[in-house]
Order: sequence, then structure tokens, then C-alpha cells
Amino acid sequence: MDKLAVIVGLGNPGRKYEDTRHNVGYMAVDLIAQKYGIKVNRLRHRALTGDGRINGQRVLLVKPQTFMNLSGESVRDIVEYYKLPVENLIVIYDDADLPAGTLRIRPKGSSGTHNGMRSVIYQLKSDGFPRVRIGIGRAPEGWDLADYVLSKFSSDEADVMADCISRAAEAAAVIVTDGIEAAMNRYNGERQT
Repeated sequence: MDKLAVIVGLGNPGRKYEDTRHNVGYMAVDLIAQKYGIKVNRLRHRALTGDGRINGQRVLLVKPQTFMNLSGESVRDIVEYYKLPVENLIVIYDDADLPAGTLRIRPKGSSGTHNGMRSVIYQLKSDGFPRVRIGIGRAPEGWDLADYVLSKFSSDEADVMADCISRAAEAAAVIVTDGIEAAMNRYNGERQT
């Protein structure tokens, strides 16, 4: 990627939402920050941000603090401030339409059922940016989707999801350094065993 790459992990701020299905985007950004020694601790553009480098490429890691359904407001502020081409934006988020532990990387596309992505696309007036979708599985019979995405992973799911979140973080780094095609070829598909 030329110039700055921005990696946004979607989630909800606050302890109440830590380790919930809806916060896997935050978790992936935390892993990237840890691996590349980037502190995500500056509050700017209604987000926690951190500047750093991934293999020489300048990146900004972002965790919007607007709550999920308004994520696009923070992302739009960042895109406008840095005059960022939308192709240089990577968004990592949970997807209840994908089986738990499945990773899906796409160069662009719709928001599906995800309100956070709907907000991002609406605010940017574009869906032409790469996204890394982390499958969290469908809500069990009788569960409301909102309750499901705000629930924590069961002990049975924990290892599979930790692996998937780790691969999502790696995939985002590959998009930055080698491009979307390389990341899609390497990481798309069913969960690894």
C-alpha cells in the first residue's frame, strides 16, 4: 500500500463489552498492536488510535469509541483528516452470517446484517475498501441477534475464535504489506484446524 494504511477494528468501548462476539475487531487490532509494538492509546477522531509501522509500511490502528452503530462517524473523520483513499482503509469486524472461526476477506462489498459496517459505508458513501470478516456463527434458536453478538464466547468456542482472531490480525498485516489478493489467497475460507 502506498502512503498510510488505516486498520479499523469495530467494537464497543467499555469493560462491559470486552471479550464479546461484537468486539472481535477490537481484539484483532490489539493483537496487531502487540505484535508490532504499537500503542493504541491516543484519543483522536472519537477513536483510540496508534501510529506505527508494519514491515516498514506506516499504519494507523483505530478502535472507534462511538459504539458500534455509529462507527462510521469516527471512520469518516479519520478518512477526511488524512485525505485517505478508501482502498487504504481496512475494517475488521464480526460476522454472524459466517460459521464461527471462518475468515472471509473481500476488497469491497455490502454491510450484510452488520450495523457497524452499515454506518461506515453510509458515512463514507463507499463500500470500496477491504474488509476482514470474522465468523462468529449464527445466533442459536430463540436468541435475539443483538443479545447474541453482545454475549461472550463459550469455553468450547474460545480456542477456535482465538485462532481466527489471530489469523484476522495476520491477514490485515498482509493486506498492508502484500495487498488484498495475497491476503485472500492465504486466509480466505474455512477455519484452520
